[in-house]
Amino acid sequence: MVSLEAIIESNARLATSLPAGLVAVFVGATSGIGEATLKCFVKRTQRPRIYFIGRREAEGQRVLGELKKLNTEGEYNYLKYDVSLLKNVDEACRYIKSRETTINLLFLTSGTLITGKHTEEGINYSTALVYYARTRFIINLLPHLKAASHLRRVVTVAAGSKEGKIFTDDFPAEHLGLLTFRPHITSLITLSLEALAKQAPEVSFIHDYPSFVKTGLSRELTGIGATIMKIVFAPLMALLQVPIDETGERQTFFATSARFPPSEPRDADGVALGEGVAVAAGVNGNPGGGIYSIDWEAEGTSPRVQKLMHDFSQDGTAEKLWKHTEDEYMRVTGSIAV
Repeated sequence: MVSLEAIIESNARLATSLPAGLVAVFVGATSGIGEATLKCFVKRTQRPRIYFIGRREAEGQRVLGELKKLNTEGEYNYLKYDVSLLKNVDEACRYIKSRETTINLLFLTSGTLITGKHTEEGINYSTALVYYARTRFIINLLPHLKAASHLRRVVTVAAGSKEGKIFTDDFPAEHLGLLTFRPHITSLITLSLEALAKQAPEVSFIHDYPSFVKTGLSRELTGIGATIMKIVFAPLMALLQVPIDETGERQTFFATSARFPPSEPRDADGVALGEGVAVAAGVNGNPGGGIYSIDWEAEGTSPRVQKLMHDFSQDGTAEKLWKHTEDEYMRVTGSIAV
């Protein structure tokens, strides 16, 4: 566990530890964890160049105005896209790549609590946002991440450390219930990062679980059942939830600390470690393994998850998943990447 004090101390050194002009892409950053992390990152860095993506114009413009006040020297670009559609993911990536030659940070939080819905591209809506869209962003922008001379990092916020059984006959999670969906999709995300890390050992990849955080996702739920659920869980959330500003600090630490280096480190792979903070264990069990599945307290990957990911690799599940993912991209877009 890394204390909140150590996390804040590390973030306070961002402006002096990393160069000015860091380029960061935030997907799903007009509310909740994405917005809180974006603001913390902007406040802590020198002349950042930011691209943040959301689907609600009013919220995007609100955040844009607030960023300009937080750091007047930064450059901010709001891109309005519904990223549940892979065609929109590709369009956003083309735009960013036309303006930048390198990217330092890709931060992903797109998600939903809506179930029983499909996109016009024929993909389960929740899986499209949490898995297919996020993975597509990484694939498309990976060459720009690899080209960066300093910080090179991908952070995807979902349920890292909560991996479990994968249903290989239902990768899109068409028929999974609430209790089976989370461990299934969490494992898919971590396995996809392992596959991508093989292409980019100079980039570090983090899949984290933020704990209970008031994100605004529940506003998408309507009807009497949703209302009852919100009322029932409200006392529990009030007791357990992590404050949103604290979450922004923690996620910024994940995005910038040298505690999570790539498997093949270079210079300036993050803010130098503070006293008492060590390099975290990766999914492969090694300190500094390059891919990290962590909880909100910044612990390294647990032995349970290390074994599970190893088993998925050995029994062919990882290979099957990646083939399925590429096949879906070909079916929907006609290409594996743009």
